[in-house]
Amino acid sequence: MYWAHLSGPALIAATLAFVPYHSAPAQERPAESPESLMARAQVWVATDIPSMDLYAGPRDPGAFEPGATVACRFRDKALSGASPKFACRLPDGDELKVKFGGANGEVYGEVAASRLLWALGFGADRMYSVRVVCRGCPLRVGGILRADGDRIVDPAAVERKIAGEELLEKWSWQELDRIDEAAGGAPKAHRDAFKLLAVLLQHSDSKPQQQRLVCLNDAAGEDWRCATPLMMINDLGVTFGRANAMNQQPRASVNLAEWRELPIWKGETGCVGNLSGSWTGTLKDPVIGEAGRQFLAGLLMQLSDRQIADMFEAARITLRPRAPARGRSGFPAVDEWVQAFKQKRTEIANRRCDA
Repeated sequence: MYWAHLSGPALIAATLAFVPYHSAPAQERPAESPESLMARAQVWVATDIPSMDLYAGPRDPGAFEPGATVACRFRDKALSGASPKFACRLPDGDELKVKFGGANGEVYGEVAASRLLWALGFGADRMYSVRVVCRGCPLRVGGILRADGDRIVDPAAVERKIAGEELLEKWSWQELDRIDEAAGGAPKAHRDAFKLLAVLLQHSDSKPQQQRLVCLNDAAGEDWRCATPLMMINDLGVTFGRANAMNQQPRASVNLAEWRELPIWKGETGCVGNLSGSWTGTLKDPVIGEAGRQFLAGLLMQLSDRQIADMFEAARITLRPRAPARGRSGFPAVDEWVQAFKQKRTEIANRRCDA
């Protein structure tokens, strides 16, 4: 059994990860200060990595099968961010955020990156690559116009929020230093591993609005405090490319040519993560401790070649050119992405950091 290999904080985290979420009634939960929430926040909960299905993804309520056809009605609603997206309402009244467009790297990057974080135990919203049949969608959405006026939007990615009450709507990466292990917060090794994972992904669009803090589990004890405040990345669209100051998509989002050429580390020795960041970002060239490097390496090494391939196949990443800004770069095979990922994993595993 997986549980038999865990003890102490890891066992507690693994247990909490599978406790159903039931929020306390708002009138019964006294407000907890942001300082207190941050001090005892977590960034990781244990998962059984070898058993995670990175192709199907999280099977939470409202999940979609890979490549499913989703019918919904367009909502004329302003959404934040510069990438193409729209709101769409399902027949049951539930609302989805739809990222769309074959030339939009976020359609692929957010699915792959969220699957990776979910499998390793870091918080992420649930993203699914689907085909959308949109009723009432305007011309700007593009797609194929059917005789009945509906538009077929493909490829597209739809979002389901991770279960749990939002406690803080944003945080900056510098605020990870406010976590206090003595107060029950995440140890430094987990925090450094989280930063290093952001380097691997080239998560350069790290402005505070791209992260949030949620309550993973119900309140514990008579004070109704959230048992597991989790700091998570809210938007993973600008990933698998090369960070740049303006977060410009052709380079920063799902660009195999740029991503695989970029080393994990700055310099031949030491452990400074190679993440140039952006003008609005809050994470740049983080210094990683040896315990954090070892921790992330241990998680990554549990992924099989099949799981890594499934992560990229689920995102339909082969629809994205190798070098989107270079014209005729061709479309890469999944194996090219797998080999680039494994090379980066090896760079993490083989480096040694100062004590």
